[in-house]
Formats: sequence, C-alpha cells, structure tokens
Amino acid sequence: GPIDLCEAVRARGTEGAVISRYKGLGEMNPEQLWETTLDPDHRTLLQVRMEHSDEEELLFCTVMGDLVEPRKLFITKHAVEVTNIDI
Repeated sequence: GPIDLCEAVRARGTEGAVISRYKGLGEMNPEQLWETTLDPDHRTLLQVRMEHSDEEELLFCTVMGDLVEPRKLFITKHAVEVTNIDI
C-alpha cells in the first residue's frame, strides 16, 4: 500500500545516513563544527545589512529577549500564520 511504499522509500533514502540535530553550534564537537560550518572550502559567508528600525528592534527583543510572557503572546498570536515548521 501507499504507507508501505513511503516507508520503503524513506528507509532506502536514508541508508548509510546519520541524521543529527542541534539547537546550536555549541552542542557540536570540534570535528562536526569544522565539517558543517568552519571549513572555508565548503562554507558560504553572506553579509546582511538592514536599516535599524524601532519595529524590527521590538520584534527581535520580543522573540529573543529574556521576558517569557511577550514571546508567548507573540507565538500564540502568530501561530496560525506558520506554513513551514521544523519539529
């Protein structure tokens, strides 16, 4: 059936692969960090510039700041707009 087919394709596609997830670069060992991020032969550095505005500052402080309640309210308010989420 279709479910068996999907499982077979997934199993075949991940043969020999190791999938690891990290919340941040500080969780990687030095070899993994070099391979995925620091090796100049395999990395791409992009410079991003943005004009600083009060609205962007408020959004950044809400999402990344120390206060939990404003972040929770923001997530609750905008949760229905999410179209791509990595769990």
